[in-house]
Amino acid sequence: MKFAVLGDPVEHSLSPVIHNAAFAALGIDATYISRRVDATGFAAAIDEIRYGALTGANVTMPHKDLAFSLSERPSEGALRTGAVNTLLLSRGHVHGSNTDIDGIVAAWEWNHLPVDRPVLVLGAGGAAAAAVVALPDRDLFVSARRAAAATDLLVRTRVSAQVIPWGEGLAGAVVVNATPVGMAGESLPVGVLDDASGLFEMSYASGTTPAMRRVHDSGAAVAAGTDMLLAQAAASFQVWTDREAPIAAMRSALEIEVARRLALL
Repeated sequence: MKFAVLGDPVEHSLSPVIHNAAFAALGIDATYISRRVDATGFAAAIDEIRYGALTGANVTMPHKDLAFSLSERPSEGALRTGAVNTLLLSRGHVHGSNTDIDGIVAAWEWNHLPVDRPVLVLGAGGAAAAAVVALPDRDLFVSARRAAAATDLLVRTRVSAQVIPWGEGLAGAVVVNATPVGMAGESLPVGVLDDASGLFEMSYASGTTPAMRRVHDSGAAVAAGTDMLLAQAAASFQVWTDREAPIAAMRSALEIEVARRLALL
């Protein structure tokens, strides 16, 4: 079996390390590579899945929307978010799933983030869509630089939540950072993390973000982007193999590779 993560850029992806460790742990004869593709190359990869040259694929930026449009059988989560990150041929059709939703739920549990506090989701893109769909039973608030984008997010995901101004905090909330802010060492707007009861940092950067350090130092729970990466990978693995993912082996491989990359900085 042959799998790939498709994106542009994609060289930074940790997915090959995680999935190849999973295949090795369970003795599955499969390989997983990263492949940089533009929109034309992505459409060609869909054909490879359709005709058996690829068993399945993960999708990363900027092609999750395109993956949704090219999926013949999108999952319910994919339909609500308008994004696909996992592809598989089943019964002659290319199925598209959004395992980011599963990843959020699992990583939330792993890190013991509060389940009885309001949730403030920052952003209005695909990551934010996955977050609001994953947390339908919470007291949800959404904040984006453009209020109209936040409102549109709630309409297309069919989620009930309140839109609040960008940069405004919410006392006692778990903050879900579904924006790129922090990946290059930037800080979130002053006040957003005041009195936060936890933080879910969805993107993964080199090391910890300023937001993660601040919330961790306050004693509140923090879920890192690598936690979500691992959790969504485990969900993708189960979609492809119908077997429970070997989380311990995948986590070990991920931590070793992250440490190796940090040492090179």
